[in-house]
Amino acid sequence: MGTMDKERRLLTNKVEYRTDSEDSSPRIVGYGLRFNVWSQDLGGFIERIDPKALDGADMSDVRCLIDHESGKIIGRTTSGTLRLSVDEFGLRYDADPPDTTYANDLITVMKRGDVNQSSFAFRIDYENGGEEWDYDEEKGIYLRTIHKIKRVFDVSVVTYAAYVQAESLVSNRSLECYQHELRRKQEHEKLLLEIDLLGI
Repeated sequence: MGTMDKERRLLTNKVEYRTDSEDSSPRIVGYGLRFNVWSQDLGGFIERIDPKALDGADMSDVRCLIDHESGKIIGRTTSGTLRLSVDEFGLRYDADPPDTTYANDLITVMKRGDVNQSSFAFRIDYENGGEEWDYDEEKGIYLRTIHKIKRVFDVSVVTYAAYVQAESLVSNRSLECYQHELRRKQEHEKLLLEIDLLGI
């Protein structure tokens, strides 16, 4: 598997800057992903994540980043500066930001309310029924349910979803495969009907 099957998604749920008291260290807290919440239109389809999608997922080395930039790290699970927990709502993260210029800049804009969204980078477990596609004829849109995530790479505090069109290419390839299989099935059923009508 190459890096091309890595996907990113935006969450509009708030990311918060927190301090429990004046003496306590600052923390950045948010949800990297939410369960059973339909996404925005990702280019002809919308998707949601099954509550069991993270069961068995590799989350052993996850980073908390700014805008998915590897050079702007806020925390990491392996160093204990990023803590992840799965609850009924989704994947919650709690990071201890470093005393760096970029982290302090982030905290400043978060306090102002300029940055307040989350994103996560992940890979679907295609080998174990990772996704399911349906078509909503009434709305004219494809529905994707993610059943199994293989790995979570990062959770990110993001400015805006600039990647929605660019980074959903992997999902669009998956959608094309589903549409191709659907056409094949329909053609096969049509052929069987024609054979039946001819009495062959």
